[in-house]
Amino acid sequence: MSASRMKLPIIVATIVGAGLALLSWSQTWFELRLSDVAAQGSDDAIAVPGSVASPALAALGLAGLALVAALAIAGPGIRIILGLLEVVLGGCVLLAAGVSLGGPVAAVAPAVTDATGVSGSGPTAGLVADVTATAWPAVAIAGGVLLVLAGVAVLVTGTRWPSSSRRYRAARLEDADEPVEAGTDGRAASDRAIDDWDDLSRGDDPTDDPAEPTDDPAEPTDDPAEPTDGAVARRTEGPADHPADPADDPARGESPAGPNR
Repeated sequence: MSASRMKLPIIVATIVGAGLALLSWSQTWFELRLSDVAAQGSDDAIAVPGSVASPALAALGLAGLALVAALAIAGPGIRIILGLLEVVLGGCVLLAAGVSLGGPVAAVAPAVTDATGVSGSGPTAGLVADVTATAWPAVAIAGGVLLVLAGVAVLVTGTRWPSSSRRYRAARLEDADEPVEAGTDGRAASDRAIDDWDDLSRGDDPTDDPAEPTDDPAEPTDDPAEPTDGAVARRTEGPADHPADPADDPARGESPAGPNR
């Protein structure tokens, strides 16, 4: 598999490793039996969860999940730093689980104190008759191994991962007292906002342009294209109002030069 395709598997491995650490933290790690049955209260074994045997796993698991979000959007240079952090994080998970497995009596001491009221490493160790480990400490170790391997893979291939498809752009914050160049008459933004609220309180629309006329200009009373009464009378006056000159009548057989011979 090419380095450019390793991003998703590495992120998934980080999620699984951190999830295993969190899951094991919430489960039973040891079953404890005390030498003083009267102090124990019953013959049943006392269950010691990972939150008591190794309380640091919760913080380490949450840190691993936060690292996943950072790896998904980080650039090539930041990925190297995050890879180092992931290796350290996985090593801390291994250390926390290994210490509990290596010293089960010390790991169950808080549970002995809760059951008997006896505190101190020596007295509590004397009350412990038997400690049996479950499989959940091994699950936490497996999560730590996954985190370490994923961190090493980030260091090796992180610089060749494809860039995130989402574009991030820094937002520019404008000063409220800074005037805008065009169309504001040099007024500050805060002053314009106050004026807009005042306009709304008066029932005016602040988006209206005061330079535009609000009323239509008065319409002319007379249409220049419409003829007057005198012009209509002259236009309707035709040849019927003026009789034809008999000299111009061809039916009489005379012409302007005289009668026809």
